[in-house]
Amino acid sequence: MRTATFLLLSFFVSISAFCQSTYRRVVAKPGDGVHTLLYRHGLTPSQHGRQFRELNKKNLTSRNGLIVGRTYLLPRKTATPAKAASRARTVTAPASTTRRATISPRTLFGPKYGPAPVRDHLLRGAVYYLSPGHGGPDPGAIGTYGTHKLAEDEYAYDITLRLARVLMAHDATVYMMVQDPNDGIRDESVLKMDNDEVTYPNQVIPLNQLARLRQRITQVNKLHARHKGAYQRLLCLHVDSRSAGQNIDVFFYHHANSKAGLSLAKNIHKVFTARYKRAQPNRATYSGNVSTRSTLYEVRTSHAPAVFMELGNIRNAKDQRRFLVDDNRQALANWICDGLIADYRGRK
Repeated sequence: MRTATFLLLSFFVSISAFCQSTYRRVVAKPGDGVHTLLYRHGLTPSQHGRQFRELNKKNLTSRNGLIVGRTYLLPRKTATPAKAASRARTVTAPASTTRRATISPRTLFGPKYGPAPVRDHLLRGAVYYLSPGHGGPDPGAIGTYGTHKLAEDEYAYDITLRLARVLMAHDATVYMMVQDPNDGIRDESVLKMDNDEVTYPNQVIPLNQLARLRQRITQVNKLHARHKGAYQRLLCLHVDSRSAGQNIDVFFYHHANSKAGLSLAKNIHKVFTARYKRAQPNRATYSGNVSTRSTLYEVRTSHAPAVFMELGNIRNAKDQRRFLVDDNRQALANWICDGLIADYRGRK
């Protein structure tokens, strides 16, 4: 009887080991949470979070957190035929059908804010393409704030939304190249992570970085052709990830051969330099700078002159205050807008 029991137990152990061997194994990195880990490997917490916790319950902390350096099993990526077909239709839908699905300004900015009323015409005739970094299955850089995870795409998106709203108040034509159907402008300190953002007008964002950027710039260039002859600019807003001890100021990149991109970057930089001097007179000199980085895909392939901005280090405690306080996020948007107005006024 004991022999039979032992053999039966061995059978179940071997079956369990076999099943576990069929799952992908990944190692948790510093700053990883369950959501971050799943997003990085093309999985979503809503679909795969429960199974992930079941597979790895012995290796999770009491609060279902990850342990750095420990190996975890990833759930298998599955999609029902209906969902797969729906996603394919979204990507391949004709332009007219897709355009009707574009998020309305009221929904885009959220119930608290809504579209801004036009208060002047300082930017009438100007067309802006606003591209917040990452989105969809890629949260970008991740910072840690207490027990919370701070995702680059959420903070870049919120600041970009605020910028779009301010620009529209000056009568500019604005295209949000990434849109979220339910986030809107948020005043919370910790912005909840999700992955339901889409590329304008309503395209599923791919996980592959090059495919994601190509999808976005293809839309920018189509719109650029539609607004031929107008003053048009692309703004790419990102949040950097460096060592936690490195505090950085906002800095700007442009294409080496773009005089318009250089002018735009310099005008925004001047505003930031002046505002920091006024807001923090006792601090050291503002160290953000303007430089060329022509290898950046968005800067290199956009038909509209482009500026790529890094807004701070999401892993640095001082820089995190720039993102966690909603007034600071609004200030960033306002200062960028002031630089854009200066550039538009000085155009030849």
